[in-house]
Amino acid sequence: MRISVFGLGYVGTVSMGCLAGVGNRVVGVDVSHEKVAMLNRGTSPIVEAEIGELIAEAAKDGRLTATPDVAHAIAETDISLIAVGTPRAPDGSLDYRAIDAVTAQIAAAIKAKTGPHTVVMRSTVPPGTAAGRVIPALEAGSGRTLGDGLGYYSNPEFLREGTAVRDFHKPPFTLIGAPEGDDAAVLRELYGAIPSPVHVVPYQVAEGVKYLSNAYHAIKIAFANEAGGVLAAYGVDAPVAFKLFCEDRDLNISSAYLRPGFAFGGSCLPKDVRGFLSLAAQKGIQTPFMSSVLPSNQSVIDRAHREILKQGRQPVALFGLAFKPGTDDLRESPFVLLAERLLGKGYPLKIYDRSVNVANLMGSNRAYIKQEIPHLEELMVANPAAALKGTSLAIIGHVAKDDRPALLDALAGHAVYDLAGIEELRNHPGIDYRGFCW
Repeated sequence: MRISVFGLGYVGTVSMGCLAGVGNRVVGVDVSHEKVAMLNRGTSPIVEAEIGELIAEAAKDGRLTATPDVAHAIAETDISLIAVGTPRAPDGSLDYRAIDAVTAQIAAAIKAKTGPHTVVMRSTVPPGTAAGRVIPALEAGSGRTLGDGLGYYSNPEFLREGTAVRDFHKPPFTLIGAPEGDDAAVLRELYGAIPSPVHVVPYQVAEGVKYLSNAYHAIKIAFANEAGGVLAAYGVDAPVAFKLFCEDRDLNISSAYLRPGFAFGGSCLPKDVRGFLSLAAQKGIQTPFMSSVLPSNQSVIDRAHREILKQGRQPVALFGLAFKPGTDDLRESPFVLLAERLLGKGYPLKIYDRSVNVANLMGSNRAYIKQEIPHLEELMVANPAAALKGTSLAIIGHVAKDDRPALLDALAGHAVYDLAGIEELRNHPGIDYRGFCW
């Protein structure tokens, strides 16, 4: 394939070398004449394992060249990868100047050629950049419309410095943002030699996953550093502890809990986060990241409360009271805290949770709910229909699968605020649906 790569920094150079290394004809484009000259001599402008050899061999064979001439690069290729830098403005937002400049230059060059051209965004850009910024600029500057002589895809990279060549050839997946109904055949062909699954998703999902990934990597490092410091202060060999921690692939290093939803609660997580923070405080160790976890969790409840208040005071049916389905543990349940706040604002409330029988609650569980909602027994109902009778707003915290058919049958005419992400609710006819993180 004939490919041009715009921006010959880290991502652009690695992409050039790896794509040329598997037999493609690649033209690099950059405003730096020094980088262009180095690549034309077969020398990499970056230091990275294996990339120097790939570039030297591809340049020698004539499969890799570089130029500052945008029009020439577009005329000689069919696909252009944008890999320019995305620096941050002082307020932390993206500085779009490099993206905007290269987009305008590519669009003008496409206008001057006769054949179709595909543009691929490799740079890290915020969700909405494709639809709100780059595609309109490409269409305006090229005189073409998306799908008619002009293609555009989002294709974020997941390359780590030091292992970038290996990461390019063996990624966990290839992620492509595309228009609805477009299976991204040209990029499937481009990455055909890579034996990883290909996921074609809407533009904004692809753009969002890149930010999500890097933010989570930073979170893991911050957690490990703070927690390791606390453990070490108590004589724990932190590397050994973390090695054992990572052997748990069911919960610790897994997809468990990694889905957007409502706040956590129960008898363990809030208590043990407070306990760990207490250990840190006793040794005078700063834990700003971990200290933000409980306030962050509370802010989730606050956000749901604000959204519900926007609907105005009206009778409400709440589904789910225990901190998670299949248990009657009410201790520090976020749904108890939400119910308490709604009652405090004067909302008439009915609650259904098939696992909670107030008469059977015992010990600290019973003591907790007696303190938070002393008249809970008066609010509980026996089935979904009873909860919805006389109400116009339903809050879905969690619902057992056995109760879902009855719930769906009874929801007609209700506004539904879904805290659980129940798929059957999203397109259910006759309801005014509002999601929480979806």
